[in-house]
Amino acid sequence: METEQAAAVTYQLRIVLDRPARLRVGRLGVFDFPAGRYVYTGSARRNLEARIARHLRKEKRLRWHIDWLLAAPAARVTSVRRSCETECALNRKTRGGILIPGFGASDCRAGCGSHLRYLGK
Repeated sequence: METEQAAAVTYQLRIVLDRPARLRVGRLGVFDFPAGRYVYTGSARRNLEARIARHLRKEKRLRWHIDWLLAAPAARVTSVRRSCETECALNRKTRGGILIPGFGASDCRAGCGSHLRYLGK
């Protein structure tokens, strides 16, 4: 019996912020982001690759919390990891600290606190 490989529905962006930045994050407010490494966990029910490609573009309408961080001149995505795990399960396995409660987690029902983790310098 053949088994189908499940399609990826979640992703993690590895991000480097080369220098500290004070950024507005939509309705969340204004926050200080220290320089260093970050991991953002997100999902897309369909068109995962289009969502990832959108995140990787510098020019876009700022819609999701992560857009505000990625629009910063000092921010760059260094890698993308795709996964079949649920967004919250993958996020909970990710090490790092929460700097901005609610970031990327406004619809989170699992109590993650944030879907952006700061890994330090």
